[in-house]
Amino acid sequence: MSKRDFYEVLGVSEGASKEEIKKAYRRLSKKYHPDINKDEDAGDKFKEIKDAYETLSDEQKRAHYDQFGHADPNQGFGGGGAGFDGFGGFEDIFSSFFGGGGGGRRRDPNAPRQGNDLQYTMTITFNEAVFGKETEIEIPREETCETCDGSGAKPGTKPETCHHCKGAGQVNVEQQTPFGRIVNRRVCHYCEGSGKIVKDKCTTCSGAGKVKKRKKIHVKIPAGVDDGQQMRVGGQGEPGVNGGPHGDLYVVFRVRAHEIFERDGDDIFLDMPITFAQAALGDELEVPTIHGKVKWKLPAGTQSGTAFRLKGKGVKNVHGYGTGDQNIRVKVITPKKLTEKQKEILREFADISGDVPDEQHDGFFDKVKRAFKGE
Repeated sequence: MSKRDFYEVLGVSEGASKEEIKKAYRRLSKKYHPDINKDEDAGDKFKEIKDAYETLSDEQKRAHYDQFGHADPNQGFGGGGAGFDGFGGFEDIFSSFFGGGGGGRRRDPNAPRQGNDLQYTMTITFNEAVFGKETEIEIPREETCETCDGSGAKPGTKPETCHHCKGAGQVNVEQQTPFGRIVNRRVCHYCEGSGKIVKDKCTTCSGAGKVKKRKKIHVKIPAGVDDGQQMRVGGQGEPGVNGGPHGDLYVVFRVRAHEIFERDGDDIFLDMPITFAQAALGDELEVPTIHGKVKWKLPAGTQSGTAFRLKGKGVKNVHGYGTGDQNIRVKVITPKKLTEKQKEILREFADISGDVPDEQHDGFFDKVKRAFKGE
């Protein structure tokens, strides 16, 4: 199956900015993340979205994709040991042919870079989702090593500029081919692309510049949040590189079911059991809502399954767009055990009424009779 266009996958134009691409990725990854979306194809869609973002968010990969699309320019030149296996894409080849110096734009290995984002799944109660809550969570994340201040070098020493790549983090490799001399840029193996070499490593972080810790973070759960929604906590992700800012933390909410209430968006649903007498005669009932008990008048002659609405007794919208309603679904309960007196009264009622349905149901019963007669 052919791959879809990456711009189409993210729903952005070919001239989209990095911020537009990142925004589209966050929105779609939230929608199709396998932990949130239980559709069978959610995993494939999430991978497709991730592949599109990884390509379009990287300047070199995006330029390569804009030129060649999904096609692999290395295909068709393999076999016999004379192909391009192990070399970069055609952008490197063209650059060497036309004086580009061996590749596209250089990325400074010592430039500040933002840290990675983190995701944390929080399970909360039904009421905590409806009314919100302030709490503390504890997450495992990397922190800048305090011993070496993130340099990775033993205190009193500092990293040295890599003499092999002169601090560039990349080296040019020349190769003579039937097409001429090809210059390909590769990550420097000596410094692993950092542009620096740590000779005397920090004993606390073993030269990594970061250590794993458990971090306590204060979180304010917004009122009205629903199951599967997520909240961004800015600057609480992994620490940045070379003094760059922290990434963000995304808290995904899992809401436990309530004993009697059901929720659909901002509306609440409640199944209200009533007796036959209450349904026939009407009654003033005390109805539970998420905001407390309220008095409600049940009309006489109410049929089982009838729904009533209590306006404004639902959930406050998490974005501030008003408040939902509570819907009461009436269910007439037929008693399973009757005393002799109760049976006697019901028999008397049946005799008086002739055990005949009222006018509004006559049409239905007529249809049933005709169906059994084969009419």
